[in-house]
Amino acid sequence: METPSWKALKLSLERPYKDENGVPIPVLQDITPQGEQIYEPKQTTSQVLGENLRRIFLERGVDFFEKTKDGNLADRIAEARVDVKDTPLDTTENSDDDDDDGPGIMTSEELFKMRSEITSQLFIALGEMTHARDLLSAILSTSGQAPHSIPGIPIPEIQQQDAPLAATIVRKPPPIVSVQAFNTQLAIGSKDEALRKASDVFKAAADRLEGGRLRGEKYWADALKIRRGNWALIPAPLPLGSATGKGADKSSKDFLISYGLEESSSSFRRRAIGHMASVENASEELIFPFRQGTLLRVSLTSGEGHTSLAFSKNDFRTEDSALDSLLKNSQREIVEQEIFSLLVHEASRLPTASAKVSERLIVIDSALGTELKFELVESDSVTPLASGNALQQATCDLIYHSLHALLLRRHQHLKTQRLSGSDAPKTDPPPVLQPIIDLLQYQVFCQRVKTVIEGIVTALTLAGIASTLWFQPVGEVGHELVNLLDNRHAKTVGGQCILRIDRRHTVRFSFLAPSTLNAHLAQATLTISSIPQLNQLLTDDVGRFLLHRICELGREISDDVSGIWFLDLNRCVGRWEGCTLNFRIDFHANSTLRCTLFRLDRHTPKQGESEIYHSGRNDPLIPWVEGKIRKALGVP
Repeated sequence: METPSWKALKLSLERPYKDENGVPIPVLQDITPQGEQIYEPKQTTSQVLGENLRRIFLERGVDFFEKTKDGNLADRIAEARVDVKDTPLDTTENSDDDDDDGPGIMTSEELFKMRSEITSQLFIALGEMTHARDLLSAILSTSGQAPHSIPGIPIPEIQQQDAPLAATIVRKPPPIVSVQAFNTQLAIGSKDEALRKASDVFKAAADRLEGGRLRGEKYWADALKIRRGNWALIPAPLPLGSATGKGADKSSKDFLISYGLEESSSSFRRRAIGHMASVENASEELIFPFRQGTLLRVSLTSGEGHTSLAFSKNDFRTEDSALDSLLKNSQREIVEQEIFSLLVHEASRLPTASAKVSERLIVIDSALGTELKFELVESDSVTPLASGNALQQATCDLIYHSLHALLLRRHQHLKTQRLSGSDAPKTDPPPVLQPIIDLLQYQVFCQRVKTVIEGIVTALTLAGIASTLWFQPVGEVGHELVNLLDNRHAKTVGGQCILRIDRRHTVRFSFLAPSTLNAHLAQATLTISSIPQLNQLLTDDVGRFLLHRICELGREISDDVSGIWFLDLNRCVGRWEGCTLNFRIDFHANSTLRCTLFRLDRHTPKQGESEIYHSGRNDPLIPWVEGKIRKALGVP
């Protein structure tokens, strides 16, 4: 865009001293009626110095240098002041003598007295001259007017006498043409500059008004967007110094945005306050004065050293939903801070776990070999880390999101109590941390139970005995699991497992969080309180089944010799004429099954002989037992 030519015009207020050719312009003093221009003569330095010296003698007297001493009048003035001070003023004779000798220097008191006398006289003279001037002005203004005349009667001419006073009007001669042009240029330039400055002022004011209008429109448009997103708008407090007395206008002139949960404590609701930016060139559209910028991070460390993390991810959306994203991120932060405060309060009262609590870190030994951490970290320092254990990462995410559901359950309980009235009995709100600890303990408990049962299944499989394990730690469906987090009176999570051995024998177990285990046997239902008790129960029950299986096999083979087979505690005994067999089943920690055979007959020594079967052998257990029985009977 090109700049107009009138804006490029620059007027210099400095007097021109050179023409277009660079020749100095002489100073014009006067122009004669004939049009001759008279210029100021050029003077040399010696001429200027001589003129200045001549003016000294003309203005200060010929004896100026005689009055001074070394070019300074101060010494004479000081001596004069000393003489005046030392002169006595008491006698009249001295005063007369001083008057005769010559005029002395007056003191400040005398000068003030003289000034007072002269000033009054001068004011009187000024008043007289003013009256005379007014009188002359009145006479001169009425001297040219004719007297009033009566119609039809001529007025005789009055001979005018010569006036003793006459007025002369003196007008300033018009300036020369060049000076008029220069003055015109100065006037035009000054007016143009003033107009430009005035236009700049009006333009800046218009820009400010337009910017204020646009900011106001954007302010209320954003307010409507926030309200359409179902965010709460509350009246802003009155400014400081506002009238609060009776009859004063207490209506709020602005609003605040409340993004906290409804049933949160007052301290968190006061911190969950934001307002829209009303200052020009603000860095953010929304301002959160109490925002701390911290997020809750959940980490789970297993006994193998695997660590998984879970934390909230801030949403980065389009410009249309930028306000909604800012409010959601701020709400997530304040909710996680409230969750952490509840975790700190409950961590010191856990009945089944130990915890270490600091300002921003909670470390809980939730289960055997499992460490749970809750910490508040800065949102800028949160970086996602890949976890090698997918199941542990899923558990960590489940804990993080379950905390929010448990917090809402607590708020629902508080709201129900608040709306029920004062007559309803008050109960403690449901805990937030204890269900998480129960869940982790139940997970570790199920893993340990499954490890023990799988060890028995592995030993049976290696021994050639068909066995099937159906393990279901969580027996509820999806909506039932959600109800567990929503209803504090609902049952805890539970499951079951079924062990099927050789398609004949079944062992069933039921689980209940955090560590309740029931064994459903054919004879009774037992509650198991420890893993060693579970291991002993499994080995006894499975060993008894295998001994029963050996008894059945022995009866079938020794039916011709009328063999007798029975169980004696944890042994299977078979007898017939001239022979005794004794079988014993044992399970070892390395998932191996051992069968010990003791044989006593006429072919063995007096103390008998023993044979041992291990599940790691190539032949199965039942064929090995069958072979030993047939060998003892002498049947091929």
